[in-house]
Amino acid sequence: MAGGRRGLVAPQNTFLENIVRRSNDTNFVLGNAQIVDWPIVYSNDGFCKLSGYHRAEVMQKSSTCSFMYGELTDKEMAEKVRQTFDSYEMNSFEILMYKKNRMPVWFFVKIAPIRNEQDKVVLFLCTFSDITAFKQPIEDDSSKGWGKFARLTRALTSSRGVLQQLAPAVHKGENVHKHSRLAEVLQLGSEILPQYKQETPKTPPHIILHYCLFKTTWDWVILILTFYTAIMVPYNVSFKTKQNNVTWLVVDSIVDVIFLVDIVLNFHTTFVGPAGEVISDPKLIRMNYVKTWFVIDLLSCLPYDVINAFENVDEVIGFSLVPGSAGAADCRTPVGFFDSEGISSLFSSLKVVRLLRLGRVARKLDHYIEYGAAVLVLLVCVFGLAAHWLACIWYSIGDYEVIDEDTNSVRTDSWLFLLGDTVGTPYRFNASGTGRWEGGPSKDSVYITSLYFTMTSLTSIGFGNIAPNTDGEKIFAVAMMMIGSLLYATIFGNVTTIFQQMYANTNRYHEMLNSVRDFLKLYQVPKGLSERVMDYIVSTWSMSRGIDTDKVLQICPKDMRADICVHLNRKVFKEHPAFRLASDGCLRALAMEFQTVHSAPGDLIFHAGESVDSLCFVVSGSLEVIQDDEVVAILGKGDVFGDVFWKEMTLAQSCANVRALTYCDLHIIKRDALQKVLEFYSAFANHFARNLLLTYNLRKRVSQHASAHHGPTGPRQI
Repeated sequence: MAGGRRGLVAPQNTFLENIVRRSNDTNFVLGNAQIVDWPIVYSNDGFCKLSGYHRAEVMQKSSTCSFMYGELTDKEMAEKVRQTFDSYEMNSFEILMYKKNRMPVWFFVKIAPIRNEQDKVVLFLCTFSDITAFKQPIEDDSSKGWGKFARLTRALTSSRGVLQQLAPAVHKGENVHKHSRLAEVLQLGSEILPQYKQETPKTPPHIILHYCLFKTTWDWVILILTFYTAIMVPYNVSFKTKQNNVTWLVVDSIVDVIFLVDIVLNFHTTFVGPAGEVISDPKLIRMNYVKTWFVIDLLSCLPYDVINAFENVDEVIGFSLVPGSAGAADCRTPVGFFDSEGISSLFSSLKVVRLLRLGRVARKLDHYIEYGAAVLVLLVCVFGLAAHWLACIWYSIGDYEVIDEDTNSVRTDSWLFLLGDTVGTPYRFNASGTGRWEGGPSKDSVYITSLYFTMTSLTSIGFGNIAPNTDGEKIFAVAMMMIGSLLYATIFGNVTTIFQQMYANTNRYHEMLNSVRDFLKLYQVPKGLSERVMDYIVSTWSMSRGIDTDKVLQICPKDMRADICVHLNRKVFKEHPAFRLASDGCLRALAMEFQTVHSAPGDLIFHAGESVDSLCFVVSGSLEVIQDDEVVAILGKGDVFGDVFWKEMTLAQSCANVRALTYCDLHIIKRDALQKVLEFYSAFANHFARNLLLTYNLRKRVSQHASAHHGPTGPRQI
């Protein structure tokens, strides 16, 4: 598919993926650095679990986490935390805070500023580590005597328990680093912290993009050399030609080296993942190549010709060939079973496995030429290659049968003997010299005649000037005609049918792309917007494979359609506790009303001022909520935004813009449809209203002009 070949390369803001998604074992929050009191715009699951607060409860509260302060919190340390935010510095603290259940906990807090492309601090990244086990228990000062001994024993016991828990992690240090390197990033300095900005997906310096000009040219070279190998190897095996010529030996050695270099390049070349994304991670690239083409490529690039060069040409372990005066059909004396030439040629024949690379190379190259033409050219080449291979086999049969080794006589009905008489180079018996048969047609004449015969047989023409006479020749001719009829019917007789059946979606994709390009050109759509439109179409096609979901659902009966809709929305129903008590009938009714929306980076889901008539569930990707040009929230997988329709009588106006940072999949249900289901399932409606927490309510506006000290609650949505 065209979209899948290049991959999705539009600029994306991958900050959430770089920091949030790669830090599964870290507890952190993100705060806006441009709004008073630095309100929290994102908190990960680890922080919510550690603090006991739901994400919706901490959103828009101060990043200083003053809402977790209590009577034992050190006021001087709290003031240092606030000063760190005021000065946009990187710092770390040990501070006692309280969970939601008012349990005191010692936290090691790290604060780091996040900058954008203008080097302006826009976010704060705050990580929290529970170090209570390493701190002295907080007890009343009246504890004396045995109380001191009890505190010492408890501290030693806690420390030993923590060390025992940490011991396995020391042995698995490499695995820990693979999952989270956030702590290392915070310790190394702000210059390597990821920036909050849109940027084109980057590849490491030693990784090659699969669609770059160099790789495209290289693939053309590999394609040509693959055909060269597929032609020369059968020829050398059948005609028993050993490359004693230094020039040909050098050429074949260079070909082997090029294929070896291709293996190295494949270990450093990106590929397109199943979702259309460009995979540039070196480890994933190597694992993918090892599991697919590595073994075949390795076998095909071994230097068989160099091995042949070290064989002793005169060493005889089988049939010894005596050069004749004319060429191919030289005289032979029976000595054994195989010769060194045959064994080396047999090893060389393993290089034919390179032909398996044709399909892979062709799929990479058909992006640059007409798709149908590429397939047609490939099929014609395969047909010609099959004729070449059969011609080599046809000659081998004639060469084996033309001289009877037992009686040392020539078979006059062999096609090689008849060809020699026709072209004026007959076989003759050297009675006065070697006592062997000599002469016969030249190799060039024999190959051309063999190819001519196989071509006429494969195309079912068969002029009859070259005909099989011996039993072996007739058996081969019958098999060849059967193969030829199948090849001819498949390749030439059903080309149109093949294209219609195998490439219907691709043709529809190209037709759609051409229509969109013509539309953009006709109405002179700006370049930036045109690129966004094209990238959205490519990404949407990559996700849906051109399948119209609504059209497929309309084909199914109502009951089956409801089951499919429940399956398509299973992630929403499983992740959110508001749906846990819903009956099967309720879930089916809800699923029928859900719509799946795919958004590209930069797409606005809601504009400020427009009606909020949908409830949106984020299934994948990340979005940002922007109010008055300030980021007030970052939404990711599992978040919900929109309006509480079930509590409000009026239709709300959005107080902020919601924009996609990456490619996002949203499951959306309209206001009227949701209210209709809740009205019918009243028992579920009460549970739904109590348990569904909006990560961000677009009806409410975030106060950005409050005083410098909001207390424990931070900025509010009003």
